[in-house]
Amino acid sequence: MQLETGTIAGFEALVRWQRSPANLVFPDSFISTVERTGLVVPLGQWILREACRQAQDWQSKFPSCSHLSVTVNVSPRQFAVANLESVIGSALEETGLDPRRLHLEITESVAMADPQRTERTLLQLKRLGLSISIDDFGTGYSSLSRLRHFPVDTLKIDRSFVMHMDRDGEAREIVRLIIELARAVDLKVIAEGVETAAHREHLQSLGCELGQGYLFSRPVDQEGVVRLLTAEVEKRDLAARDPNPRTQAAGTS
Repeated sequence: MQLETGTIAGFEALVRWQRSPANLVFPDSFISTVERTGLVVPLGQWILREACRQAQDWQSKFPSCSHLSVTVNVSPRQFAVANLESVIGSALEETGLDPRRLHLEITESVAMADPQRTERTLLQLKRLGLSISIDDFGTGYSSLSRLRHFPVDTLKIDRSFVMHMDRDGEAREIVRLIIELARAVDLKVIAEGVETAAHREHLQSLGCELGQGYLFSRPVDQEGVVRLLTAEVEKRDLAARDPNPRTQAAGTS
C-alpha cells in the first residue's frame, strides 16, 4: 500500500490449506511436514503459477490497475534448485504476466547463507525482468553494504521492528536507519506489520513510501481481492469526477 495515498500497490501470495469449507489450515500447521517430505518445491512451483495466473486475471479485469504487482515467497529449498530460472520463466510464459509485475521474495538469512551463490542465482532471475525483495531485513547477520552487491530492488523491514516503533525508541531508530541506508543505495523499502494509524504516521515521517499489514487489509481470498480492487477503481473514478468535493460544497452553501 502507498502510505501517503492509500493506493494499493500490489499483493503478496499466501498459502492456506482449505481442508473443508469451515476448516482453513494455516502454514504453521503443515509447512514443516511439507518441507520434511520434499513437497515444498512442487508446492512452491504451484503457488508461483497460481499467483502469476491470478495476477494476470486481475489485470485483465482491472486494466487501470496495470501497475499492480504480486509477490511470491521463495523457500530455501526452492531457491536452491538448479532450474529455478526456467521454472519461473515458464510460469510467466504460460500465464502471460508481465515480468515487471512479479516480485520474488527471499529472506535475509537465505540470501546470506551462501552470498556468492545467491548473487549468481539472483543475476539469473533478474534476466527475466522481475523484481527481487529481501524479506525480514534487520533480523539476520548481514549488512546493507554486503546486500548492495546483490541485484535486489526492495528491502522489507521486519514486522518486529515496525510493530513496536511507536513505543520503543530503539526499534524506531532501527527502522529510520534501514530506510535511510536503503535510499542511499537506491533501494525501495516496504514496512511489514503496519497495524495502526500511528505506525503509518511514524513510517511516513521517516520517508517510507510502502507498507503492508492489517491496517490496510487482513489476508483475503481471490474474491476479496476483486472487492478491494473494485473499491479502489470506484474511489479513483469518483475523485476524477469530483476532485475537490469539499471546496465545491462550501461554494454552494
